[in-house]
Amino acid sequence: MTQEKTLNIQKTHTLFVRGMHCRGCEALTESELHEHPNVFSVQSRLENQTVEIIGDFEGMSLAQIAEELSKLLSQHSLSTQEQKKKADWSEFKIAAPWALAFMFVFVLLQKMGVVNLVNVSQINYGAAFLIGLMASVSTCMAVVGGLVLSMSATFASTSLKLRGVNKTKPIIFFHIGRIISFFILGGAIGTLGSSFTLNTGATFVLSVVIGLVMLIMGINLLDVFHLTKKLEPSMPKFIGKHIHGISKFNHSFTPFLVGVATFFLPCGFTQAMQIFTLTTHSFVKGGLTMLAFALGTLPVLALISFGSLGLHNSSKKSVFFKTAGLVVILFALFNLINSLVVIGFIPPVFNF
Repeated sequence: MTQEKTLNIQKTHTLFVRGMHCRGCEALTESELHEHPNVFSVQSRLENQTVEIIGDFEGMSLAQIAEELSKLLSQHSLSTQEQKKKADWSEFKIAAPWALAFMFVFVLLQKMGVVNLVNVSQINYGAAFLIGLMASVSTCMAVVGGLVLSMSATFASTSLKLRGVNKTKPIIFFHIGRIISFFILGGAIGTLGSSFTLNTGATFVLSVVIGLVMLIMGINLLDVFHLTKKLEPSMPKFIGKHIHGISKFNHSFTPFLVGVATFFLPCGFTQAMQIFTLTTHSFVKGGLTMLAFALGTLPVLALISFGSLGLHNSSKKSVFFKTAGLVVILFALFNLINSLVVIGFIPPVFNF
């Protein structure tokens, strides 16, 4: 009788999600909404920016449900109406100069040999660091940033009783676990790549795949063309859900484990670097490549961790993401064009 009554009062509610940019946003939204005691199941869809919630909200209107559940979300918000706003092209007037300035600095570093992002098969540690920096202000900010904020909330009650260094230990252990795992697991991928050799054709395909992944992520960050959101690759969402679930355990070793697990989070930049690491054919080179990438994400994620960066809630967030999107698109186009140059399909375009 009780089971029958429970099934009767559980209804499906469809709400629109504001601020979804990647597959990681899907996993993060689902994990956070699952924390509500009246929610039975959640299904987020990046393609149409919606979330389907099955739960018991008897006596509440859809608007009240959206307001209630939005309190659980660290990076997004819910609405009863689709946000069919036209692209704010005025934001590009701000984003484009910043993106061009970033690219100017990149060209200088490329000329100096500090970074190499034009040829995927020759990405060096400086370039890996730069990619990590780009990731930290885009998809990583949503995926890992949300995870850090969730973990911080779990330890909040304990932190009130702690002072000085002890108060920041969970966050420090998280970043230590993240850096160590990226080196060791990156080395493991490099070792796996040593078991086979890529010829020119295979390297070309790999370069095109990485370039297309970056291009799709860049377009999605612009939040203008929603069709490409269907194409963004990702690891299975249940991985992100389990990692987010681990962050809720209030144990001294939890932050370190969560940091280790971020290697498997559904972040397109991380996956693109993991694919590239196969070509290093070495534990040391593979480990150092992923370590450089992780160190690139560290400054922004550390600021989020210690509450010094609230960009995810800033009114300028849209401009920030558009800037990052334009930069990523330019890098993707550089890589795709250079891949065609390498196989002799077109003559050299950039004298970098």
